[in-house]
Amino acid sequence: MKVFRGLPTAESRAPCALTIGNFDGVHLGHQALLARVREAAGKLGLDAAVMTFEPHPREFFAQLAGTPERAPARIANLRDKLEALANSGIDRVVVEHFGSHFAALSPQDFIEKILVQGLHVRWLMVGDDFCFGARRAGTLDTLIAAGQQYGFEVHALPTVTNAGVRISSSAVRAALAEADFGLSRQLLGHPYAISGRVVHGKKLGRTIGFPTLNMRVGHKRPALSGIFVVQVHGLAEQPLPAVASLGVRPTVDDSGRVLLETHLLDFKGDCYGKLVRVEFLKKLRDEEKYVDLPTLTAAIARDVDHARAWFRENAGFAVSATDRI
Repeated sequence: MKVFRGLPTAESRAPCALTIGNFDGVHLGHQALLARVREAAGKLGLDAAVMTFEPHPREFFAQLAGTPERAPARIANLRDKLEALANSGIDRVVVEHFGSHFAALSPQDFIEKILVQGLHVRWLMVGDDFCFGARRAGTLDTLIAAGQQYGFEVHALPTVTNAGVRISSSAVRAALAEADFGLSRQLLGHPYAISGRVVHGKKLGRTIGFPTLNMRVGHKRPALSGIFVVQVHGLAEQPLPAVASLGVRPTVDDSGRVLLETHLLDFKGDCYGKLVRVEFLKKLRDEEKYVDLPTLTAAIARDVDHARAWFRENAGFAVSATDRI
């Protein structure tokens, strides 16, 4: 899959079957849309293409209004979104920077400069509630009229439901906020996980007996936070049992930076730079601020005990016979 930051250069442009959206989480509704795009691309001999945005448009407008707390929580980082799009059979992805210039495009400019000139669209599918252009003035009817003028087909995908409930990124966010990983799996079509490279941290964990794998989270509002039972993929043939903290570490850091810290229950080795995937299984508790390091250390020890107990009680997940590290 080819990934373009912004519109492809003239020599890289090729006629395509396209869909447009944020695709946060690439849930089952998204997957149904992508399957239709892939099918049309195959029949017409075109590239299957996606245009997505970074940051999320609602995040941009929330920052612009001085109310960043109104931005939607993020389900997936860009790495995970691109991997999911690749797994869906997409040939090319355009990651468009959503800023003031892009937000100011009129619907007509968006059609002419982006769809026709920039992407050479020949077939387009969007959700039935799709809006675009400055002040969201462009609608599905606008696209249908433009398609007749410029020679591309326009199709709308009806709402995809699960047990009568609309599948949406908002529904996934709500499930993750409640740590309902069974429901999030139903909506996503796979277990919820976050992937990334292991980076160097302050190495505080190893000084208190609980070394961690550190992964940076690029956005400030992840869809979930707290302490979790997890398993880690990418370090061994089988996933490794672990306990993880996702949040801002209020006891030891006041920067507000979000970090995913994962303590492997029974694994030692140099993991720096390795690409891992942390799969979330159960929430243990919310993140808390403790008065001192001994109190924090005692809380982590309890979390480790609870994680080990969870793995012992749940068939299909491995746990070492040792009770403690």
